[in-house]
Amino acid sequence: MIILAIETSCDETAVAIYKHEKGLLAQLVYSQADLHSEYGGVVPELASRDHIRKSLPLIQQVLANANLQNSDVHGIAYTAGPGLIGALMVGSALARSLAWAWNIPSVAVHHMEGHLLAPMLEANPPAFPFLALLISGGHTLLVDARALGDYQILGESVDDAVGEAFDKTAKLLGLGYPGGPQLSKLAESGDPDRLRFPRPMTDRPGLDFSFSGLKTYAVNCFQKLGDDQQSKADIACAFQEAVADTLAIKCGRAVRQTGVKRLVVAGGVSANVRIRQRLDDMANKQSVQLYFPGFEFCTDNAAMIALAGCYRLMAGETDSLAIKARPRWQLAELSALV
Repeated sequence: MIILAIETSCDETAVAIYKHEKGLLAQLVYSQADLHSEYGGVVPELASRDHIRKSLPLIQQVLANANLQNSDVHGIAYTAGPGLIGALMVGSALARSLAWAWNIPSVAVHHMEGHLLAPMLEANPPAFPFLALLISGGHTLLVDARALGDYQILGESVDDAVGEAFDKTAKLLGLGYPGGPQLSKLAESGDPDRLRFPRPMTDRPGLDFSFSGLKTYAVNCFQKLGDDQQSKADIACAFQEAVADTLAIKCGRAVRQTGVKRLVVAGGVSANVRIRQRLDDMANKQSVQLYFPGFEFCTDNAAMIALAGCYRLMAGETDSLAIKARPRWQLAELSALV
């Protein structure tokens, strides 16, 4: 089965071709980072308009790169949520229209299920059941993944998502958009012994997260220390260490509570090298098998949507003619695949 996938949930326009028997055949990702950098964050209306401009040319190019024609495609997968409603509507309407025109099935894919399954694009994929830490600009989820589509949320952020906290702290430090990677780069020159940020919600039971307090702590440090470059680097370093420690502590706790010894870490923030190192330390101490997607599959991409869509189409799941876009969509609402 050959699947064409479209991802337009936020500020990347992505298209991929996936073949069940062979894996990923071709993919392209167009980032809108330059478009939104002037405003310090994503402008939803501009994002939607840019998806409209870029989607069809990307589809044509990906088909050409895979040496395929429209008639070779057996199904279409698209991100239906969660995300920005206007951006989602672009991909949903396009995917559903192409499926109708080509007389093939389509399926709506949950964006976070795509991230959860992204490590399965690698040569050594995880087997179910496993735990999954999904960390991105809009989500922080700790999930018990028992089988395809059978997901139980063990913990989530009660305020800012971890990627959102990175971006807001980066903006405080005068860094550009997207802020997370720039904050991590600045942290490399920071003194790890100068400041220590709190590790929020690690001194109490449970697996939920909170990151807004770290942002406030960074503001207070910034006001106290001043805005010289070394102080900014020290704040970035302390902030990143606090986030990495918090994620590792919570994941270690989840492993002990569930007894599951496989952990998937995915989403845009999973590309952060320091977070990977800290989780690797935890995994070694607790004999946990750790799985990351390749760096190209950490940020939003259509390859993960193609994979998730392929599984669902092969299980017989298809859409009606109605166009689906769900800006708020809980991962636990998905149906398990038999």
